[in-house]
Amino acid sequence: MIGFRLPAICCSFIILTAVAGHAQAFGFDDVAQKAKSLASEAYQKPAQAPDFLKNLSYSDYQSIRFRPDESLWRSGKSRFQVMMIPQGSFYSQVVQLNVVDSEGVHPVGFDKTLFDYPNSELEKRIPADLGYAGLKLTYPLSGKGEQNQFLVFGGASYFRGVGASNTYGLSGRGIAVDTGLPSGEQFPAFTEFWMEQPGADSDVMVVYGLLDGRSLTGAYRFEIRPGKSTTMDVTAQLFFRDDIKQLGQAPLTSMFYFGDNTLRPRGEWRPQVHDSDGLLINDSKTGEWLWRPLVNPTELQLSYHHVQDLEGFGLIQRDRKFDDFQDGEARYDRRPSMWVTPAGEHNQSWGEGEVVLVEIPSGSEANDNIVAFFKPNQPVKAGENRRFEYSVAFGEPDITGQPNGAAVHTFIGNGRENDGSGDALRLIVDFKGGELSGLPPGAAVVSQVSGGDGVEVIEHFVEYIEAGDVWRLSILAKASEGLPLTLRGFLNKDNKPVTETWTYLLGPKTGLRGNSK
Repeated sequence: MIGFRLPAICCSFIILTAVAGHAQAFGFDDVAQKAKSLASEAYQKPAQAPDFLKNLSYSDYQSIRFRPDESLWRSGKSRFQVMMIPQGSFYSQVVQLNVVDSEGVHPVGFDKTLFDYPNSELEKRIPADLGYAGLKLTYPLSGKGEQNQFLVFGGASYFRGVGASNTYGLSGRGIAVDTGLPSGEQFPAFTEFWMEQPGADSDVMVVYGLLDGRSLTGAYRFEIRPGKSTTMDVTAQLFFRDDIKQLGQAPLTSMFYFGDNTLRPRGEWRPQVHDSDGLLINDSKTGEWLWRPLVNPTELQLSYHHVQDLEGFGLIQRDRKFDDFQDGEARYDRRPSMWVTPAGEHNQSWGEGEVVLVEIPSGSEANDNIVAFFKPNQPVKAGENRRFEYSVAFGEPDITGQPNGAAVHTFIGNGRENDGSGDALRLIVDFKGGELSGLPPGAAVVSQVSGGDGVEVIEHFVEYIEAGDVWRLSILAKASEGLPLTLRGFLNKDNKPVTETWTYLLGPKTGLRGNSK
């Protein structure tokens, strides 16, 4: 179930190209037609890299480096350039790359001399027709005339992006299939990309992708805008070979090892280690913003959050200070947040459904153990096709536009200071921002807290903490033996919510409940 972390590394979208003196169209519909035809055929696994490349250690693979001076379009005036990803390690399958320009569509042939290798023995074993494993896009984000990597397509259907001030962290995927289910997850993969060559002054680039998997195929269009926040407008059309029990639209993948709200692993000196610290969901029908801090559970944990009309969801990294992590190499304080917003005239197809959070037990920060995606209510049947559109943003936590007071910290400890509480836990939630900003310490802010099945909320209250400029919600609660501790809470003023809704789930076997095994 755990995914190893990938190294950082009916409208028609048409461009007209002049070929042999006449206009020829290439666009999204061409990719969709390829996906439709492919879905009518039996699935064939993509060609794999030779074993000696698949078995390379992470450090050996990283030592195979593309030469930046060989980047596509480097000799032209485009601000975008493309670096190719070598096959090996996690990147074990061939991905065909193509360029679309004013002269037509051109395959990008493999050239082993575009890479530097750690030694001549490895270099001579690289087949001359090996093929690439994906692509990296660069753009002068720093404004200093140098090319900065900002977006990577590589490994199954993964893509990873950053805003101008970020380092690589969490990833998006084209689609998720049966993630977290006992039947096992499928990993459809992009097998071919077409890159439109941008104009000299363009700050937008378009990439098309062809997806193939055991149960589906798909056509994708990514309209990419790098900047302080990097955004992509995504159009996807899927064709289903088989029924799918749990389809995940716009899936996000991240890592949560430990944080303020968990026990610190024995011998670990850093205060926190995670790429994201919470899931944020906005339902436009109810107007609610819901925040769910992440955990590293002792058992596989799936949470289903019902939404009537999804406005957006994302995995967010709210901790932004170096002191939060104390890691001078990984710089988790600079990892991006990622926010998904349904968009376009087809956004009604998202409709009612659930935002699913999958949390997988992990004993290492090397594993991506967090997945979030939208699961539509409509069942997926073989022979159907489905089209949807959305936008994705990579950047600082404010990309969400969440206007209310936010839960900036969650702390948990035992609650035995209260006589008779037994195995109760004390949960502390600090809220800050929104309408809370500027309120006097004595303002009439009231806490609202409820528990799930088998949960007793013994007490809750709120107080202003001047030293941190936060409004602190304190909860004493306990769960029946063998049942998870589930809680929801927010702050009110004048009978109106002034914060997002904080929600939490703590499994029965966690060490925080004193009965880990």
